[in-house]
Amino acid sequence: MKATEPRIGREELARRGEETYAQTVRPALRPEDEGKFVAIDVESGAFEVDADDYTAVTRLHARVPGAQVWLVRAGYPAAHRLRGAR
Repeated sequence: MKATEPRIGREELARRGEETYAQTVRPALRPEDEGKFVAIDVESGAFEVDADDYTAVTRLHARVPGAQVWLVRAGYPAAHRLRGAR
């Protein structure tokens, strides 16, 4: 998959992504989608849901070439958790 050049800044991407998730995506999710990854194109509002983040993003790019992707995890505050060495 070829990387997409950003057309909008990080802050605007985050704002649009969270807004689209709250207004459009979350109401469309089913209980079995809890914990799955949601790839959202912040320009069109199109989204894909999958248990695997790469699969969700790949399917979204297949539907919307050049998508500006915001990735979230349904029911979680962040898509991924960062952990330091113990």
